[in-house]
Amino acid sequence: MNPQDGGGPGAPGGARPPPNRLINEKSPYLLQHAYNPVDWHPWGEEAFSRARREGKPVFLSIGYSTCHWCHVMAEESFADPEVAGLLNETFVCIKVDREERPEIDQVYMAAAQALTDTLGWPLTIIMTPDKKPFFAASYIPKESRYGMTGLIDLIPQIRRAWETQRQDLENAGNLLLEALQNAARTPQNGPEITKGVLDEAYSTFLRRFDRDNGGFGNPPWFPAPHNLIFLLRYWSRTGKEPAYMMAAKTLSAMRQGGIFDQIGYGFHRYSTDAEWFVPHFEKMLYDQALLALAYTEAFLASGKEEFERTARETITYVLRDMTDPGGGFYSAEDADSEGEEGRFYLWTKNEILEILGQEDGEMFSRIFGVTGPGNYLERPGGRRTGRNILRLRRPLSALAEEFETTEEELAGFVEEARKKLFASREQRVHPAKDDKILTDWNALMIAALARAARVFDDPEYLAAAERATAFLLNNLRRPDGRLLHRYRQGEAGLAATLDDCAFMLLALIEDYEASFSPKYLQTAIELANDLIKHYQDPDNGGFFFVPDDADTPVRQKPVYDGATPSGNSAAMYALYLLGRMTANLELEETAERIHRAFAGLVTRSPAASPSFLTGVELMKGEKT
Repeated sequence: MNPQDGGGPGAPGGARPPPNRLINEKSPYLLQHAYNPVDWHPWGEEAFSRARREGKPVFLSIGYSTCHWCHVMAEESFADPEVAGLLNETFVCIKVDREERPEIDQVYMAAAQALTDTLGWPLTIIMTPDKKPFFAASYIPKESRYGMTGLIDLIPQIRRAWETQRQDLENAGNLLLEALQNAARTPQNGPEITKGVLDEAYSTFLRRFDRDNGGFGNPPWFPAPHNLIFLLRYWSRTGKEPAYMMAAKTLSAMRQGGIFDQIGYGFHRYSTDAEWFVPHFEKMLYDQALLALAYTEAFLASGKEEFERTARETITYVLRDMTDPGGGFYSAEDADSEGEEGRFYLWTKNEILEILGQEDGEMFSRIFGVTGPGNYLERPGGRRTGRNILRLRRPLSALAEEFETTEEELAGFVEEARKKLFASREQRVHPAKDDKILTDWNALMIAALARAARVFDDPEYLAAAERATAFLLNNLRRPDGRLLHRYRQGEAGLAATLDDCAFMLLALIEDYEASFSPKYLQTAIELANDLIKHYQDPDNGGFFFVPDDADTPVRQKPVYDGATPSGNSAAMYALYLLGRMTANLELEETAERIHRAFAGLVTRSPAASPSFLTGVELMKGEKT
């Protein structure tokens, strides 16, 4: 499947129907569905007008191009003429790329949380023509199985309910949407966050920490680098060694584990187990950016070469494989290739022996846990596949003792073997690349590059950061100065979100601190003024996720961290720094209003907002 040419699944047997409306979109994910027999619409008034005119409910499917279960549902159901016929008869169908339209995903994921316990992507929402949801699910199979109702059975049930209980469904949708709107408007103000709140977050991480493997809570484990950055900053202020230990152990375990691509570098999305061993193999730009920042931060805290090396390796991957010729950065690489999850990254022992030779191949296999039967088990079923995930069994220092050599010599051996395996792997069919360029994720990568340039004194990183910054400002900024969200194949579009604006401020500040070029501060001030004008909640403080001219049914105000820091946390941090750097008291006061706007909410669950607490650490310093 090539997401760049609309080569997603069509009808079974190779017959491809004529394209639907998605053929004119720029999103690689939407283009994957352009030849489905489902009569897909992109999100827009045309679809909702049609639903109102025909008296049909709306079937909204939200996913993203590197989502494994999105591919499964597409091939099982959306490419199937029988399912497509039922969908087209019953609904007006809309496809949304959650990365391209995060504001839509955010609203309907919040609705799904109120309607179902099964959350994730693909996200399936059924709603009224007025965008009011009354049904939610994640992946739905074609046929009913394992206690899950399949689409073949579900669609007629929804149709009967719509025909006989439409008013009840509309009332339920009204109530749910009103609840979401009220939650977004409800003040969460409180007294300023104290040292005790920061201590409580630290204690929560300490209770949840896995002392054997690193990480927090129960798998699946996501990297969550903003947790680790909070702990490193907390340790820097308080001197509490467990805070540093938790961050350092987790970072070391991830670098040694299968979640890290030991041959080509870069981090996979998450680990399915407690040992950071078996990953979900997709690679996301924002993970690379935030982890590069976390490893750079850990190097600053410890001076350990291991952390510098990992930050540099992660950046190497992005500059080599995820960089557009114009300087921007692509969004993601798929988990699948040749129809199989992880195929690109797995090795048989015979392949390794053939490439490295018998003696070196055996030694490499011992270092990385490679066996003849394989360590990668078929899912589901657990059958050994003969393929292996590469992971360091132990730290290189411990392995050097085992092999009776020096750590330096062992590292040299591993690097030479890695280069040979990388050259061989490059001949394989690569996973599909989502080549859209997003302002928010690019801004995080710029911040990581500029920070690494300053810490490691590397002019190449600064050049890459400045080139990407110029790309965004030249291609993703409207004539009136406001930012846009997405660029692909020469076309920019979609209104910027809070994340776009706040992360861009962070990027510009890092650019300035690495280069001392005043143009970055000037641009940051312009964007900060735009952020305040179009996104601020004048009544209750804080920033909405979408601007004042957005068409979403709810304007939410996020403060809890997800895969990336919350936009309000990033805005508070950036506005405070920018105010201090430019002696602009108004910006500092705006940051303080964000602090107070969410203080009550964050105080109730501090470990859910580590990025916000990192901002409080910065603003309050020793006063906390």
